[in-house]
Amino acid sequence: MKATRPLRQGAPRNNEDENVVTIDHDSAPRILFYGEDFLCEDLPVGTRVVYPRRPLAGLPNPRAAIRQALNHPEEMEPLHALLSPGMKVTIAVDDISLPLPPMQRPDIRETILDIVCEILADHGVDDVHIIVATSLHRRMTNNEIRRMVGDKVFDAFSPDRLYNHDACDPDGMVTLGKTHHGEVVETNRRAAESDLVIYVNINLVPMDGGHKSVGVGLCGYESLKAHHTPKAIVESNSFMDPDHSALNHSVVRIGRVCEEHMKVFHIETALNNRMFSGPLSFLMKNEDDYTEMDRLKYQGIKYLLDKTPRALRREVFMRTPAAYELIAVHAGAAEPVHAKILEKCFDQYCIPVEGQADILISGIPYISPYNVNSKALNPLLVQVMALGYYFHMYRHQPLLKKGGVMIVAHPCSDQFDPVHHPSYIEFFNRLLPETRDAYTLEKKYQDEFAYNPSYVEMYRRGNAYNSAHPFFMWYWGQAGREHCGKVIVVGPDNTTVPKLLGWEHADALAEAISMGRSHMGRSAQITMLHHPPILITDVM
Repeated sequence: MKATRPLRQGAPRNNEDENVVTIDHDSAPRILFYGEDFLCEDLPVGTRVVYPRRPLAGLPNPRAAIRQALNHPEEMEPLHALLSPGMKVTIAVDDISLPLPPMQRPDIRETILDIVCEILADHGVDDVHIIVATSLHRRMTNNEIRRMVGDKVFDAFSPDRLYNHDACDPDGMVTLGKTHHGEVVETNRRAAESDLVIYVNINLVPMDGGHKSVGVGLCGYESLKAHHTPKAIVESNSFMDPDHSALNHSVVRIGRVCEEHMKVFHIETALNNRMFSGPLSFLMKNEDDYTEMDRLKYQGIKYLLDKTPRALRREVFMRTPAAYELIAVHAGAAEPVHAKILEKCFDQYCIPVEGQADILISGIPYISPYNVNSKALNPLLVQVMALGYYFHMYRHQPLLKKGGVMIVAHPCSDQFDPVHHPSYIEFFNRLLPETRDAYTLEKKYQDEFAYNPSYVEMYRRGNAYNSAHPFFMWYWGQAGREHCGKVIVVGPDNTTVPKLLGWEHADALAEAISMGRSHMGRSAQITMLHHPPILITDVM
């Protein structure tokens, strides 16, 4: 693709959304997230910068909207009509992996649980358990659960009736059968034996929710490995486009089998993307629109970050919640509910973009769905953010051309949290030096890790991710690895990590762009994704 003609500062190109800006010679530098820090970099003339949409307006009365959804559900009776004294009810709720960062209190799950538990009590339903649907994620701590569900629910239900799902509990799991594709369907026994399951969801991105809630959130290893495979990932033309995702198709098949055996009342929510507020609210803006005060704020924060040890920087970011607002809530049957929530998600996230890029640039922030409150974004999670999530933030066709160059900015420190990610350490240091081939890793080592009794104990009794999880994270990047001709990381603090990941490295963004142009040609079209907040490109 030929380089674009420079435009006046901040002007969108013809036929493109106002969120797509082409850099001209006067344009201000752009901010890239860089772990627990920011880079402010000049980009070449003609570079496209894709910005997130402004946050949609939150619902003025979330509690009223939730009650409206419960009383007027999609293709099911109202919640109160499904209840009778003496019945067994299980409430399952999404875990700490979303939203990112954690939202300001009250978390929307707290608000929903307060209302639902009140309705259950009013109808004489006393046999109620609340399960955090962790799937193969780590167990949440009591403090994390309390913050999510609120003091009232935590004090009333914990610990006997409020707890984490345990996918490795032989007595706590039950196999329901197989799909017509032969996928094993196993789920939480308490949920399967309940008269009603109520699932409370946050649909942070379009791959969340729907049949994934029960089909994945309450499943075990044998179910998850049916679709968390290199083949399914490569055959998914974007995780964010469910209709064209092989992974999603498998999840739907599994979810439908679950609902043949279980009555499930889904409550799904969509949030806006108001990730930053207060002193950091300027990060929601296009840099061309910064006021003098915004520039002073940026310089001040950057100065403080540069003087602060990385561990403390990370702690500050982890303790700064996001000001997300509820923009939609629907309840009832899985598929019609999910369709309505997806529509709202796409309204918030999707940006029309004309044509693919030869070189794609993105910063990688400090947080992912799999390291909340961890000590580091370890190298495997940097990889999954780059090639798993940011590469897949599109519908229709990839933003990056086949064989193109992806440039990411992150220190890529060789650091792991030994409590949360013990099996990651062995995967990275023992397996990747032998092979990066996902298909070989799946066949040769995945079950060995998954059934390792020491790792199973760390998952069940501690706060470790299931030992198969690093494999799934490596597979998550498989489509990106096969699509990209080259991946270059800017500013790593070592050379070992990029080499093991199969990436090249550069000390500065200008050097990385030069390397990308050497690969793609001097006229290469360059596009930068201005993450975060979340955005999804509709590539035309």
